[in-house]
Amino acid sequence: MKTRSSIVRGLILASAFITFAVLIVLVGYIVLKGVPHLNPAMFEKTYTTENVSMFPAIITTLIVVVLSLLIATPLGVFTGFYLVEYAKKGSRIVEVIRLTTETLSGIPSILYGLFGMLFFSIALKLGYSILSGVFTLSIMILPLIIRSTEEALMAVNDSLRSGSLALGAGKLRTIIRVVLPVAVPGILSGVILAIGRCVGETAALMFTLGTTTDMPTSLLSSGRTLSLHMYVLSTEGLFVDQAFATGFVLIVLTLLINALSSLIGSKLAGGN
Repeated sequence: MKTRSSIVRGLILASAFITFAVLIVLVGYIVLKGVPHLNPAMFEKTYTTENVSMFPAIITTLIVVVLSLLIATPLGVFTGFYLVEYAKKGSRIVEVIRLTTETLSGIPSILYGLFGMLFFSIALKLGYSILSGVFTLSIMILPLIIRSTEEALMAVNDSLRSGSLALGAGKLRTIIRVVLPVAVPGILSGVILAIGRCVGETAALMFTLGTTTDMPTSLLSSGRTLSLHMYVLSTEGLFVDQAFATGFVLIVLTLLINALSSLIGSKLAGGN
């Protein structure tokens, strides 16, 4: 038994080490290839073929991420609360919602892009715009937020709910004051994963947001996110070094957004 336990422990440690090593290699490679090619010209307000500025892409990325989260997070969190706290156990509606969520999670992003182009860009006449991209991304990340919220709420011990209700607190007060603070870390993890998907998405946004290099002036403006900017630069074959530099900035931006999300989540948990 001890030998088997030692083998399992060794496999677990080896898997963790390999995963960490792959992460370090990937990030290190991008840093080594990207940082030497960073220069102030790449952060100028206007893009040209001389400076290959990524500043418009950074602004567009921030707008797309924030708006997508503002739409998808409330819908996803409220749906998760309904499934766990309000819906009847074994309800047919719950089974349909969960099946729909799991199905949406498995759809390739390029199909989301085609749907967004046909529905938002063409049918609703939004064209290649930030709104088309945001609506498409909101649908993409919604299942992720729903599932993470549901799992976080199901992990809360029922004795906490029972104790609160026994002390005279109502259903809503119990959810807000007792359940939510415990579930916030789990919900936040889903939001962070959703941020990562928004930041790294290319296929869906190529069909809805577009790939223009202009600074966005309105929600109906076309543009490109950092991931799209990096993809276009690398496929053109003329600015591969700048693509690596963009990748490094993308990693830094993702870390900053995740750190800000964690800070907000800890504040909310502490406040409740």
